Amino acid sequence: MRLQALPALSDNYIWTCADDDGANALIVDPSQAGPVLAAADAGLQPVGILLTHHHNDHIGGVPGLLERWPGLPVIAPVDDRITTATRRVGDGDRVELAGWRFDVMALPGHTLSHVAYVGHDLLFCGDTLFSLGCGRLFEGTPGQMHASLTRLAALPGRTRVCCGHEYTLSNATFAGVVEPGNPALRRRTEEARTMRQTGQPTLPSTIANELDTNPFLRVDSAAVRAALQAQFGQAPADSVDAFAALRRWKDGFVA
Repeated sequence: MRLQALPALSDNYIWTCADDDGANALIVDPSQAGPVLAAADAGLQPVGILLTHHHNDHIGGVPGLLERWPGLPVIAPVDDRITTATRRVGDGDRVELAGWRFDVMALPGHTLSHVAYVGHDLLFCGDTLFSLGCGRLFEGTPGQMHASLTRLAALPGRTRVCCGHEYTLSNATFAGVVEPGNPALRRRTEEARTMRQTGQPTLPSTIANELDTNPFLRVDSAAVRAALQAQFGQAPADSVDAFAALRRWKDGFVA
């Protein structure tokens, strides 16, 4: 397997998953056509496009790719805002293309129709789970997003987290305020800083790594609960309340 994160826009990644020779490639959330076309000129051979949600920085490149490959399947959630879809999928569906097999998970929160694709120890999760963070709640509720993250947290620890943006270092700043005593978080932050200094993506992460370091997956930990109580002057009532408070804190956070 050849997994690549193609940089696009200011901080997006377009994920490609291909055979070792570049054949039978799946393209995930192409914000722009250009990076994929350049990879194709270098040998990448797309067989399908997977879309996680309707935001333009995840689907904007699809028309350009269909100009190059008019018959390319476009797999997308049930959402009329995605007009290029050739197949709509929802929770529990399975996508099988050219030997690739991915199960679909519904992940409402960032958007109501957001989905992820899970298979081959890979998780393409768009803007739901980030390295050391999670997506903003543009359409869903804190309860929905917390439930979505809880589902992802239950995946095998070896699962590689292929999210849509290079946010690790900015998320690390906030995570370090929430859990300054977390040694795994300190290690992850230093590793990410070195990766970025050498021009490498900090992704994919893993579910195991996120469970150790990501405050949004750690809302039931004593350290995160204590930080929330100190920040807001009262203890969260439950896990959803803790998640909502943490997301509210992050939304207003200035490094």
